[in-house]
Amino acid sequence: MKITPRKINLFMLFKLPSAYFCGVRVLSISETKATVKVRHRWINQNPFKSLYWAVQGMASEFASGILVMQEIKKANRKISMLVTHQEGRFTKKAIGKIVFNCSDGQLIKDAIKKSIETGEGQIIHLKTDGFDADGDVVSQFIYEWSLKVKQ
Repeated sequence: MKITPRKINLFMLFKLPSAYFCGVRVLSISETKATVKVRHRWINQNPFKSLYWAVQGMASEFASGILVMQEIKKANRKISMLVTHQEGRFTKKAIGKIVFNCSDGQLIKDAIKKSIETGEGQIIHLKTDGFDADGDVVSQFIYEWSLKVKQ
């Protein structure tokens, strides 16, 4: 089964319902980049009438995570994936449609290849940027992912 935005969005409904009901949706997936969007709405806002930071975190983590899932599927091996650390930075009030991009697919591919070759776990840092409709950065996240081939 090929990973497509439609299939991933359906997966999210059943496996990550809080993200789904907050409006997190995958727009596109390629070998190296994933794009996820979320629109500021009543259900996902904070008291200051902007997108709640945790919803931004869900969308940004998903942008990096679907790239990891895609590479694991391609490797056709049992590989564990776990976020072991996260950092976030917020630079502008997030209102309207926010789009998160992660372009670290090659880094993931290299880490999985190395884990398969060595049998050792790999730590990678994936960056996800969130942009508003004007193209301004509203938030940036860095996720530390641990990847290891299961024996």
